[in-house]
Amino acid sequence: QVQLVESGGGLVQAGGSLRLSCTASGRTFSTYAVGWFRQAPGKEREFVAAISRSSTYYAESVKGRFAISRDNVKNTVYLQMSSLKPEDTAVYYCATGPIYGFVYYRTTSYDYWGQGTQVTVSS
Repeated sequence: QVQLVESGGGLVQAGGSLRLSCTASGRTFSTYAVGWFRQAPGKEREFVAAISRSSTYYAESVKGRFAISRDNVKNTVYLQMSSLKPEDTAVYYCATGPIYGFVYYRTTSYDYWGQGTQVTVSS
């Protein structure tokens, strides 16, 4: 059984930084795609960033501010978030899915999801 555990969320002032972590059990991240999505109150879940093999993908709204990376030894994917804005406030979810047929921005490309971690950016 695959389980994903996110951590690293919290409250930060605008302009600050946070690093989210997503650790997996039951699946080796290096052979699967991993993505980060977020959902703000009253809004749909939206794509943030993804990594598949050595390729990375970002939403336009976070490009240049967020960076996704993977530690194969720790089987953990990170989302380094910098220059945070109040509009980045949301619950952040990591997800994993097979590389074959992977479309990074589609939630249906991912078959396992974490429980989410809250990120709140104050102005």
